[in-house]
Amino acid sequence: MIKKAVIPAAGLGTRFFPATKTIPKEMLPIVDRPIILYVIEEAMQAGIEDIILIQGRGKTAIEDFFDISYELEDKLMKDGKSEILESIARIRNNVNIISIRQKSALGLGHAVKCAKPVVGNEPFAVLLGDEITLTKSRGENITAHLCDQYEQTKASSVWVLPVEKENTHKYGIVDFGSIDSKDLSKGLKVRGVVEKPKSELAPSLWALPGRYVFSSKILEILETTPAGFNGEIQLSDAMNSLARVADLNAYSFSSRRFDAGDKLGYLIANIEVALEREDLKTELIKYLKGKL
Repeated sequence: MIKKAVIPAAGLGTRFFPATKTIPKEMLPIVDRPIILYVIEEAMQAGIEDIILIQGRGKTAIEDFFDISYELEDKLMKDGKSEILESIARIRNNVNIISIRQKSALGLGHAVKCAKPVVGNEPFAVLLGDEITLTKSRGENITAHLCDQYEQTKASSVWVLPVEKENTHKYGIVDFGSIDSKDLSKGLKVRGVVEKPKSELAPSLWALPGRYVFSSKILEILETTPAGFNGEIQLSDAMNSLARVADLNAYSFSSRRFDAGDKLGYLIANIEVALEREDLKTELIKYLKGKL
């Protein structure tokens, strides 16, 4: 089974500047829980045991969040508020948080390559640190689905979702060649990936929203992948090379997903999560109705 997951979290968070000048974007709250907590919980629910955080300068707040804060935790326990600590304690007790410094911001491909000393020759998952999904069971879990597919096929697996033509420039877009790609629930072989193409150059309308399971072959490829767009080592370039020498399958999978790295997506995620909270739902609905 796949037991390791890489979470690239070294980005500068410029879309949320100046809020992210001193706070990592992964620590921005969805109501009262940071984005990164949702991502790690998804990995943990999928059976992952080793979480490898790829971090840059100024990201130590993420490590501190999962560390023990004796005074605060003791006070919460004495005040009868131990339930606040449950989600953090569950992660501490079930997964290992391993931090690796990405010394220079050289792209997503470079961030994934930084995990090689820990990943070694094992297959591993990659979860982008600003994409969150809300799942109630393992059967709804995207990472778990990709891990299961890898275990059955031994082929690297990626999640794709349909996007509008005008939004292709926001994502890596999958190329299936001439094969009909209407139904991807059972998987379809990827021929290549085009990074953030203009709508007229997009090979399909299937986007990569940030959940992958790779064989260790991708790390070998990244070792020799040259810098591409913006002088960065692109994961999409390595995926193109991988697709030429090994199977790379794409799967569509229905899930509640939010791009928390986008301002509108972040706001929508906060509203959706708040609407599921008994302590917030009634008053929030009342407020929203008053604004319509």
